Amino acid sequence: MKTELQIPSELRFLTIVENWLLGCLEMELGENGDWPRQSNRLRLVLAEAYSNVVRHAHKEQPHLQVTIRLELNSGDLLLEVWDYGEGYDTGEYTAPMPKDLDLGGYGWLIMNRLMDRVEYVPQSDGRNCLKLEARLSDAA
Repeated sequence: MKTELQIPSELRFLTIVENWLLGCLEMELGENGDWPRQSNRLRLVLAEAYSNVVRHAHKEQPHLQVTIRLELNSGDLLLEVWDYGEGYDTGEYTAPMPKDLDLGGYGWLIMNRLMDRVEYVPQSDGRNCLKLEARLSDAA
């Protein structure tokens, strides 16, 4: 299965983004006994990715579109989130320290903990692609 969603860069669309992802995957994986755990994990990852684009990459510019691509093949999930932001150097990332009461920086940590592979790739056309990959256990 392959599908794509183009949506404005506004947090008010977050529920639509989540429902799109979960609806598409539930059609394919709904009978999977692990679906409740998988859906919670994927909802959190997508919420982090989409909200980071809206707040940081697009800096609250709703006219900029976010493109989200979903591919599911024999239980291998690929989720791509495309933006038009300035880009982000993942090499400069340092995980927040809870004892320091840091309020930000948890999104990258969460995505890396919940997914098998996370890659952020700036493109030559000025866009950026966040690639999130996971093997969904016992998925068809």
